[in-house]
Amino acid sequence: MIPLPLARIAEITSGALAGMADPRAVVRGPVVIDSRAVEPGALFVAIRGERADGHDFAARAVEAGAVAVLADRPVDAPAVVVGDTVEALASLATAVCADLPAVTVVGVTGSAGKTTTKDLLARLTARIGPTVAPVESFNNEIGHPLTVLKAGEDTRFLVLELSARNVGHITHLARIAPPSIGVVLNVGTAHLGVFGSREAIARAKGELVETLPDDGVAVLNADDPLVAAMAGRTRARVTWYGRSQDAHVRAENVTVDDRGRASFTLRTPSGAAPIGLRLYGEHAVQNALAAAAAAYELGLPVATIAEELSEAEPRSRWRMEVTDRADGVTVVNDAYNANPDSMRAAFAALDALAGGRRRFAVVAALRELGEESDALNEELGRLAGGAGLAGLLVVGPDAEPVLAGAQAAVRDTGGHTRVAHAADVTRAGEELSTLLAPGDAVLVKGPRAAGLERVAAALLGGDRR
Repeated sequence: MIPLPLARIAEITSGALAGMADPRAVVRGPVVIDSRAVEPGALFVAIRGERADGHDFAARAVEAGAVAVLADRPVDAPAVVVGDTVEALASLATAVCADLPAVTVVGVTGSAGKTTTKDLLARLTARIGPTVAPVESFNNEIGHPLTVLKAGEDTRFLVLELSARNVGHITHLARIAPPSIGVVLNVGTAHLGVFGSREAIARAKGELVETLPDDGVAVLNADDPLVAAMAGRTRARVTWYGRSQDAHVRAENVTVDDRGRASFTLRTPSGAAPIGLRLYGEHAVQNALAAAAAAYELGLPVATIAEELSEAEPRSRWRMEVTDRADGVTVVNDAYNANPDSMRAAFAALDALAGGRRRFAVVAALRELGEESDALNEELGRLAGGAGLAGLLVVGPDAEPVLAGAQAAVRDTGGHTRVAHAADVTRAGEELSTLLAPGDAVLVKGPRAAGLERVAAALLGGDRR
């Protein structure tokens, strides 16, 4: 963060200095919400959570080197006391971003693929200048401003994810760090229960392009009709990416190798170059194209874009992590999150990667699907039951629709998939370990709250916690 004295922080946040806070003391370190992450010169923001209250760790944070605490009540430490620490955090990030006129902000949103696209794009912008991007999926009202506050005077690019849990969320995040380039990936069924329809999700995702300035650029997916329709909602220039021949930046001659990794020709208005992705799953092509289109708008040559995308490895954990055990068992850990669209992509990747080997899957019921929850989870079961699996484990509560769909698909296709329910991740790991044989492949995929990454860790001999 750019250095700021406490007096200036109090002014920005409409706060009051308390606890013998020195108005001349300067915050030079990171802004953090975890007292364990405090470094000398930091500002500790006390957030009230469901399980813990950051105010209880204020003294510990200052002992560890924090200059002060941003708090909503007096604490036993130097503090800037504000009405609401989350709102104050946003105000602070907004002010810091406004003081960095050399920074170009690129925003990425969509129902699936935000984090992978953000990681790829941050790698590309780093070829041009110093770049700040979120750790994993810091894309909400807390993670977003924390990421912005990592920017310093030398930062050239801020590559940010913007998530929408309801209408107005993206507009709020975009006010904190106004983007000049907005990338919209897709409109799927994630959070369908909150929004009610894909059209409502599209309205929320489209808030990103509505915030773009006249001289900005909207990077839109030409292959998704709901995204394509957003072109009418922006003052910015529109550039298209996808597989469509009408896309400005597109993939041609896509092939997938026996490990499920795609290769293609990247075609742009100024030339073409071959790309061989190290990311797993053909769905990664769309993410790579989105990142390429934004980077092309920033002036990167197509050869450089292709080189960087071909060298990119998965950066954020539990997203299509493919690991081969010593006995030849391949574990695909895609347990960070799940929705109907990403489930289909994951099973397609498993099919390409497993080839003729025996394959297994561990899944959990999808959440936040509203009135369509049972129908969409039954559809998930049918997808898994018809995927040619040797075994399917459905973990945790609310598994009945998934189990019913899987069993129906097995009957309809005359398959031999063993379908079973595991009460929790520990039992799932134990049961699957008894079924796997050398050379098998297993997909682990479910919503974040299901904790299925622990199944993958157990299969790989890691920490089961």
